[in-house]
Amino acid sequence: MLRLASRCCWKSEMNGNDICLVLGATSVGKTLLLKRLQQLSLRGVGELGEPPSTLPTVGTNLTDLTLKRKKKVTLRELGGCMGPIWPSYFRDCSSVIFMVDSVNISQISSSCIQLLSVLSAEPLFSVSVLILFNKRDMPCTMSLVELKSLFRMDDIIASAAQPITTLEVSARSGQGLQDVLSWLESITVK
Repeated sequence: MLRLASRCCWKSEMNGNDICLVLGATSVGKTLLLKRLQQLSLRGVGELGEPPSTLPTVGTNLTDLTLKRKKKVTLRELGGCMGPIWPSYFRDCSSVIFMVDSVNISQISSSCIQLLSVLSAEPLFSVSVLILFNKRDMPCTMSLVELKSLFRMDDIIASAAQPITTLEVSARSGQGLQDVLSWLESITVK
């Protein structure tokens, strides 16, 4: 059985899958990302349809994905309001997806601080990190150049212990989600 409150395990005790933590501030689109990735892995890119409804996550959501070559990964979303206890889930995780809302300008600085906290956590020094700039389909979104500049992304990538990848996505429209699955396939150890 999974230990939901104690820590993240490299392999889920129940199914042996690698664990990828999905982190980010409240309302950045983590739950929708999980639902859309699950749809994409089951049905393919042409059949995403309308985005499913979501509710703010209080606690954690688990989503199992079967990737190409039968690789399996469990995505564990931790609610944004759980930020203070995220570190209790860091131990032995195989990867991290960190989401940023590219429309909510007032949330950028706190997201940057959260990201720096995640990257500086010793248990995560050897995991691969994917930073997703979400909501790229919305009007008034900041450009990727602006976002990377505000985050000082070049400096973060240069000084981080982890390999970091950045992508622009829209969990709502499906833009960039195939790239997220490709990233998961490339880093998942079987």
